[in-house]
Amino acid sequence: MSFSPFDLVILIIILGLLFDYTNGFHDAANVVSTVIATRVLAPLTAIVLASFLNMVGATQISGVAKTITTGLVDLHSATQVAILAALMGAIVWNILTWYFGIPSSSSYALVGGLVGASWVREGYDTILWKGVCYKVVIPMVLSPIAGFLLGFLVLRGLHVLLKWKVFKHNERAFGHLQIASASLVALSHGLNDAQKSMGIITLGLFSAGMVTTTHIPFWVIGACAIVMGIGTASGGFRIIRTVGFEITKLKPIHGFAAETSASCVILTASFLGMPISSTHMIVGSVTGVGVAEGFSKVRWSTWNKMGIAWVLTLPGSGLIAAFACQVFKYFS
Repeated sequence: MSFSPFDLVILIIILGLLFDYTNGFHDAANVVSTVIATRVLAPLTAIVLASFLNMVGATQISGVAKTITTGLVDLHSATQVAILAALMGAIVWNILTWYFGIPSSSSYALVGGLVGASWVREGYDTILWKGVCYKVVIPMVLSPIAGFLLGFLVLRGLHVLLKWKVFKHNERAFGHLQIASASLVALSHGLNDAQKSMGIITLGLFSAGMVTTTHIPFWVIGACAIVMGIGTASGGFRIIRTVGFEITKLKPIHGFAAETSASCVILTASFLGMPISSTHMIVGSVTGVGVAEGFSKVRWSTWNKMGIAWVLTLPGSGLIAAFACQVFKYFS
C-alpha cells in the first residue's frame, strides 16, 4: 500500500490541525492556570476568554512560522514523510505529558519531532544546526530564566509600590489588572504557538509542490486560528492544577506579576522568530514570584517531574518521530 503526494498532503493538514488542537488544550493551562488559581475568573469564563484571544493572536503573523519552515531543516530536503512523522512525534508527546499532568512544551515537541524525523529520513546534513542552536536550544534555556527573573523583580517592585501611601490598600486592584495580564498571555500564546502549526503545514505544502514560496496561505492561518481556539476551549485541567496550584500559592498580585513577565518574554521572542515555550515561560514566572515571597514558598518537589519532562521533550519527541518515520516509509 502506498500514498500519493496528494494523500500525504491531506494527512499533513489533518495532523497539523490535530497538533494545533492538542497544543491548545495542552497549553490552555499556561493561559488560564494563574487566573483560575487566584479565583479572579471562574474556570469556564477564563477558558472562553483565553480561547477567543488565542484565536485572535493566531491570526497575527510573527517570525516563528518562518523559523519552522526555513530555519530548522533544509527547505528543499524536507519530505512529506518526515513532516508527517514530526507531527506524530509532537502529538504523541503532547498526549503523554497531558495524561500525566506535566506542563511540557508543545513547541519543543514539534521541533524535536522535525529534527528527529529529518535526521532519520534525510541524514544529519539536512538539519540546520545553527538555526536549531540559536533559535531553539539557547532560547529554551534562557527564556524561563528570563521569566523567573522578571517575575521576581516585578513582584518585588510591586511590593515596594504598595508601601507608598498613594498605593496602600489598593491590592484589590490587582484582581482587575490580572484579567488584563491574563488576556495578554492568551494573545501572545496564540501569536507564538499557532505559528508553529501554520509553519509545519506550509512546509508540507511546499514539499509537495503545492505552493512555490513559504508564504503562509490565508486559509492555513484561518484554520489554525480556529482550531487553536477550539483546543483551548477544551481546557487542560490536569495541567492547570499543576501550574496554578502545585508550584506556589498565588494571589492576584502574584498572578499579575507572573503573567505580565511571561507575556513580555513571549512577545519579544515571537517577533525575533524564536519558537519558545509558553509553558516554560509561565512556569518560570510563577516560580519567580514564589521565590520573591521566600524560597520556601515554592514546592520544589513539583519541579522534579517538570524538569525531567523538559529535558526529555526534544529527544523524546525526536525518537517517537524517528520511529514513525521508519513506519511511514513503508507506505509511501
